Amino acid sequence: MSTDTLAMRGPVNGSPDAKRVAVGSSVGAVIETYDFIGFGTAAALYFGTAFFPGQSSVAGTLAAFATLGVGFAARPIGGIIGGHLGDRVGRKPVLVASLIVMGLATFAIGLLPTYAQVGVIAPVLLVIVRIVQGLAFGAEWGGAILMSYEHAPWRRKGAFTGIVQAGFPVGLLLANLVFLFSVHLGGDWAWRVPFLASIVLVIVGLIIRAKVPESPVFDEMKDSGQVQKSPVVESVKQDWRNILRGIGLRIAETAGYAVSITYMISYLNTEELASKSETLTALCIASALGIGATVGWAMLTDRMGRRPVYLGVCAFGIVFGIPMFLLVNTGQFILVVVTFILAYTVSQNALAGAQGAWFPELFTAARRASGASLAYQISAMVSGFTPFITTLLFVSFGWIGPAVLFSVYALIGFIAALATRETWGRTERRLAAEAEAATGGAPSSTIDQTTALQKETL
Repeated sequence: MSTDTLAMRGPVNGSPDAKRVAVGSSVGAVIETYDFIGFGTAAALYFGTAFFPGQSSVAGTLAAFATLGVGFAARPIGGIIGGHLGDRVGRKPVLVASLIVMGLATFAIGLLPTYAQVGVIAPVLLVIVRIVQGLAFGAEWGGAILMSYEHAPWRRKGAFTGIVQAGFPVGLLLANLVFLFSVHLGGDWAWRVPFLASIVLVIVGLIIRAKVPESPVFDEMKDSGQVQKSPVVESVKQDWRNILRGIGLRIAETAGYAVSITYMISYLNTEELASKSETLTALCIASALGIGATVGWAMLTDRMGRRPVYLGVCAFGIVFGIPMFLLVNTGQFILVVVTFILAYTVSQNALAGAQGAWFPELFTAARRASGASLAYQISAMVSGFTPFITTLLFVSFGWIGPAVLFSVYALIGFIAALATRETWGRTERRLAAEAEAATGGAPSSTIDQTTALQKETL
């Protein structure tokens, strides 16, 4: 079992490009998160009025959140396309293509006419562009995380993939800093400027990603003729159990985020518990702390395994749902900040940090992009419509509805973690340490004879 677990993870000590690949993949994650999550902030604060006017504030918010959900619904399709191409053509082409598509779609949002200008055409265009965003974002994660994972040393795959995952809080921070600035512009410019400004980040990201080398694992598969014709189909046939487990693991993180962050922004605004500036400031603080938190949690999984971290954090989430709303209901800014910090740096960042290495390790190299992407993106359909569902729950039950939903999502993650095998237990960590010592700790440019020998030994 240990041989299968450690085989095809890349060079024992990592490739010479491991750090550059992790940073390059992370930069792309920053940009795409800026683009995708920025839409969530705009939907919570502006889109109800700009694209769905003439309704109550609740109805406008529901319509905006429904549009937000459409992008999440498109992500599994993007994951299927990106996963197939990642296993067939390579990880790198998917990285570059997804970034270009996401950048153009996001820039287009900043140019869209409002309902007041063109009527019903405006929300239709918004939905179309949102679908394109979802397709691009769905293809992005698998390529970025696998490039970093397969270049990284065996004993530090959590840390290296944690760098990529940390790109998401960086993107969230940048998006909300821009929104915090643009809120003072007033009118449509308050939401247009953040989307138009993204084009600068896209250009920088493309320059960096163009220099990132292909995964050594994919190169070896290609050279040995192990590339499968229909990796997505084979993954569904052979890996469906792990795909279902991955969906459960992801729901706790991404759907929990949809309640504690995306919906919470709207809740604080509509209930007048905090101003837009205060809400964005609190979120910026949490995002800034989340950068280090994500890497820190990911590094912890290298030391103690992926599953223990997941179980502990999900257990925290189960009991945190009601206290989370009790804290913000005080209307005290400092408690709003504390709530965002706990919800983000613990309930979201820790789970994201663990997923970076855990998900790739659940699938064989030939189906890794397909399997990991399917598990990661299918759950997005649940999380994407969670703000919409949460708003309905609030209308029916008050704040207790969203609070209980958050705890239910954490419970789903806890159960999924119990059902998922540990891929980095004591045995794997010991064997990896022995393999590293035997090679002298020098990075390999490819999966060379020394690494191959280590695999046979393990």
